[in-house]
Amino acid sequence: MKIAIAQMPVTTKKDENLQTACRYIHEAATAGASLVILPEMFNCPYTSRYFRDFAEPEGGHSWQTISRQAAQEGVCVVAGSMPELSGERIYNTSWVFDREGKQIARHRKTHLFDIQVEGGQHFRESDTFAAGSDVTIFSVDGVTMGLCICFDFRFPELARLLALEGAQVIVVPAAFNMTTGPMHWELMFRQRAVDNQVFTIGAAPARDKKADYVSYGNSILCSPWGKVLTRAEGEPQLLLAELDLTQVQAVRQQLPLLKARREDVYALTKAGGRHCNQSSG
Repeated sequence: MKIAIAQMPVTTKKDENLQTACRYIHEAATAGASLVILPEMFNCPYTSRYFRDFAEPEGGHSWQTISRQAAQEGVCVVAGSMPELSGERIYNTSWVFDREGKQIARHRKTHLFDIQVEGGQHFRESDTFAAGSDVTIFSVDGVTMGLCICFDFRFPELARLLALEGAQVIVVPAAFNMTTGPMHWELMFRQRAVDNQVFTIGAAPARDKKADYVSYGNSILCSPWGKVLTRAEGEPQLLLAELDLTQVQAVRQQLPLLKARREDVYALTKAGGRHCNQSSG
């Protein structure tokens, strides 16, 4: 499977961001990609003061734009994330569209980014967003994939649940910053790949040093063995890569970690709501 990771620039103009996203999807499809992944907050600056103004309901303008582009290009698209308006609540939400532009999955960010790093980053998503409660999987060309958003990926329990649901690939639209990114970004994507013996994909916005929130960028793809297969730096870039899905089974046979779990000693269980979609894509 050929995938494309769109490390696109994001501005304060929504339509400009949507045009950029569509251009990246077109370039990816032209290059033969089956799946295109956009970054977290692809249509909106990652800054609290913009979230409510940019928020749209499911089926809104941004949703329709990416749905049409997926259908026009005949590719599956993980539409990064954007502010979703649902009644009085706003969620940090990712939608997935199949080759016909049909929505096949939705993930609302489960763990909100509320941090205070001494001498570094301060941010409170909970001032604006409500938390989702989903363990989200979908299927593209018969390949089961898990989906989470940025801070979600810091919680190993969620990644393990995705693997136990059958995920061979975990897709993560994310926007790490210049404090957490250099320390944790590659480390985390490699470790989650090793722990769960899956491919991990991180799609970040390009770095804009003039923005209120500066994205680390460094969109990344890691193998089930923990090897970095491709990685961007800070600038806008479309990463293209082939996934050899036979590696998942091969690694799991060589190191049978999932089979060797001691469920008689410990167990990981799901609780509460769960949004789970599977489609042939």
